[in-house]
Amino acid sequence: MCFHAHPDDEVFSTGGTMRRAADAGHRVVLVTATDGAVGEFPDDLLAEGESLLSRRRMELSNSAEILGVHRLVMLDYPDSGMAGTSDNDNPEAFTNVPVEDAAQRLADILVEEHADVLTFYDSNGGYGHPDHIQVHHVGRRAAEIAGTPHTFENVVNRDRFRLLVESNPQWNGEDSPLDIETFGVPASEITMEVDVSDLIEVKRAAMVAHATQIGDFGPFLEMPTEALAKAFGIESFRRADGVIVPMLDALPL
Repeated sequence: MCFHAHPDDEVFSTGGTMRRAADAGHRVVLVTATDGAVGEFPDDLLAEGESLLSRRRMELSNSAEILGVHRLVMLDYPDSGMAGTSDNDNPEAFTNVPVEDAAQRLADILVEEHADVLTFYDSNGGYGHPDHIQVHHVGRRAAEIAGTPHTFENVVNRDRFRLLVESNPQWNGEDSPLDIETFGVPASEITMEVDVSDLIEVKRAAMVAHATQIGDFGPFLEMPTEALAKAFGIESFRRADGVIVPMLDALPL
């Protein structure tokens, strides 16, 4: 089971791993915490009378199918928005929901699915987004309640990302919201990596499924396969119990 904050988050860091697990015969469950109804989207994209919420739900469903997901669950908490925005103040937003309440909902799914593995984010949520940070806390607690045996933080390899940015400086201009020094985790803390470079076109197709998020995926959609694989062909994980073990080639599928 992979636990993510918003529709589209599933593609970047666990898309290839989910598809590889599905192809290997494992049942794959994707849970998203929020409805993703906060954020910008291209003008004239939505049909008359269509809501952003319903469009993002459809996009997530299409992406999940591409990635081999057997069951998709949206907890439908309101999107909390980026840190420092007015959406943070919504008392019903995911970031403001009591961890115990949300964790129990997730734990119920874990128990129902007899899940062996749960993934969620690191304590900074990768880059400090309130919903991503909340996913970390809710995921950890849900695993405790459900007794899920294997828990992993899906993380960004900060050192690899730094090298990528240095070779593509346009990705880290003055307007970039990312601080490389706090984005992701050091390579030394990563305990498992999954090579999904052979599935990179599957990940690209899942990106394309999220048409409302073209602003996020746009720079990558036209990249040559080799370049896209270099950017997103390795998915990294850290044992959530904090125990550092030698890096492995793949999750125990």
